[in-house]
Amino acid sequence: MSKFDNEKVMPRYMAIAIVMTLIGIAVIGKALYIMTAKKQYWTEVADRLKRDSVSVKPNRGNILSCDGQLMATSIPEYKIFMDYQASAFENDSLWLDKIDSISEGLNRIFPQRSAAEFKQHLEEGRHKENKNGSIGARHWAIWPRRIDYNTYMEVRQLPFLNMPKYKSGFHEEVFNARRRPFTSLALRTIGGLYGAKDSAYYGLELSYDSILRGTPGITGRRKILNKYMNIPVTMPIDGCDIVTTIDVNMQDLAERALLDELKLVNGEMGVAILMEVETGDVKAIVNMMKNSEGRYIEAVNSAISYRCEPGSVFKVASFLVALDDEVIPNDTSFIIHTGSGVMEMHGRPMKDHNWRRGGYGDINVARALEVSSNIGVSYVIDKFYGSDPTRYVKGLYRVGIHEDLKLPLVGYHPPYIRMPDTKTTDRSRYWSKTTLPWMSIGYETQIAPINTVSFYNAIANNGKMMQPRFVKQLVKNGEVIREFEPVVLKKQIAKPKAIKTMQTILEHVVSQGLGRKAGSPLFKVAGKTGTAQVADQYGGYHSGITRYWLSFAGYFPADNPLYTCIVCIKKSGLPASGGGMSGVVFHHIAEGVMARHLKMSVDDAHDENSVAIPEVKNGNAKAANLVLDKLDIDKRAPKEEQYRPHITPNVTGMGAKDAVYLLETRGLKVKLHGRGKVKSQSYPAGREIVKGSECVLILE
Repeated sequence: MSKFDNEKVMPRYMAIAIVMTLIGIAVIGKALYIMTAKKQYWTEVADRLKRDSVSVKPNRGNILSCDGQLMATSIPEYKIFMDYQASAFENDSLWLDKIDSISEGLNRIFPQRSAAEFKQHLEEGRHKENKNGSIGARHWAIWPRRIDYNTYMEVRQLPFLNMPKYKSGFHEEVFNARRRPFTSLALRTIGGLYGAKDSAYYGLELSYDSILRGTPGITGRRKILNKYMNIPVTMPIDGCDIVTTIDVNMQDLAERALLDELKLVNGEMGVAILMEVETGDVKAIVNMMKNSEGRYIEAVNSAISYRCEPGSVFKVASFLVALDDEVIPNDTSFIIHTGSGVMEMHGRPMKDHNWRRGGYGDINVARALEVSSNIGVSYVIDKFYGSDPTRYVKGLYRVGIHEDLKLPLVGYHPPYIRMPDTKTTDRSRYWSKTTLPWMSIGYETQIAPINTVSFYNAIANNGKMMQPRFVKQLVKNGEVIREFEPVVLKKQIAKPKAIKTMQTILEHVVSQGLGRKAGSPLFKVAGKTGTAQVADQYGGYHSGITRYWLSFAGYFPADNPLYTCIVCIKKSGLPASGGGMSGVVFHHIAEGVMARHLKMSVDDAHDENSVAIPEVKNGNAKAANLVLDKLDIDKRAPKEEQYRPHITPNVTGMGAKDAVYLLETRGLKVKLHGRGKVKSQSYPAGREIVKGSECVLILE
């Protein structure tokens, strides 16, 4: 007899089968419900949470000075948000319990907005209605602007916000912010980025954008157990660093010298370019313009883009053409009768600057440049090229003053020197009988300062014209991957004899002519002054206010040229002197640069009356202590205030690094203005410290 009792077992099997069938029907029903009634909701969830691939931004390359100092680099910045549909908001009790603490903490971090305003703003996001009818914003900005990493971490540590992001809803967007450690130094040349778009819009940042930017990577994202897992598909390739030719010290020197003179003469605009003779490396390039508030800023790269009538610095090109064509002897003995300083040129009076004092009388070619005689230059050019002005203009093209430098900077404008044309109806291109004499002294042409300094650099370089070089190397992970060699634009702009004669004349311009203020008692300087009346903003010359373009272009030391420099100043009204204003700036730049080349003997530096061991300043003395320990030198006891952590120390006279270290280790937040050593501190020395207070240091 079988032990299997049919009557008892079958009902149990039937009950199990019915339950399983009902479960299956429920699963299928639920699936159909999700596929139909809830389709829209889950589609939005999928779009929001599942991203098969995400672009990964590479790190943008740095821009470095010629000696490796950072001139532009990228640092992370954050925008912070709340997702009010995160799991912590399913039960509002925790949020309601912490909202006051969060608001007070945000007010402490961002004092521009009160705790009550923060609370109102956060509650507004929590009750915001979305397009799909749900309540609670998913991407509500806590603070409207980007913040740095330290500030982000402060916010991240506030109550409620310190929970995991998928629970608290606190999340962030990361941006690469471009920062320049030397602030405005060479700003228009280094360039900048549109912050929100992360795209370059001027300077080297734009010209080398594809190299600096790198190549984005791709990361696949999968959600596993309510967390995302990143699966690298293609790794990002970081951008290359570019090493410029800019020397930070020379740049700072040139900027300060130009700014001082602009403020003194109330100039509207100023340009200074310092170039290395042998290589064409641009060691400094300054572009200053007065804004509506009366401050001088780098707003436009005028050094490469501002084409104007160059004035008397152009006379050198005119005479070099004549010397090269040998229409005047290289011994410069040709005599010019300038008379009393006024000479009629084809029905129009040509005047020397001293015509009211009787002029220069009879002078030779060299003296004509030394005293910048308009009559002397225009008479020679009109006499020998008046019947064939095309020959003269072709000569200008030959000596390189018209050369297209093909600069790697957006905004460069090549020179405009027109060929003779008497048939055109375009007034700006028409060639009259007075065009040649006035063109010879720097009018009726359009030349940017970068072209003028390149031309003078060729004279200093014995006739070899170099292309201005702004970038030397591309560097990746510390290795040079590409070297930009100096480029020769013209092997010889004129015959060696003509170049040698012009070098001698330019040296005499400074030693015994109008360029004396550009000279130095320590080394020889060669160059030429320039003072030109320029058109106003509406293109006219007779608006009631006379504007002048003052310049000095030259090189130093004259007997062994190392650097070429041009200084240009635009100002309104008199007095106006290329030698007395731009020449002074050139003088300061030249002496400052040459001071770096002085070499002194160690014996000459010894002073028997000096203190054997210099005093170690307050601050982070670890490095100094290490050196003194290695030298087995007894250290002086530090000042008492270093052991009073609740009292503000006196940091006047310290460098920025030590001053910041000393103040921030005691709980103060430090802000710096300027460069150099600490001149003053806003939080007075000797005061009891309130942690978190701000101390502004003025550096000079």
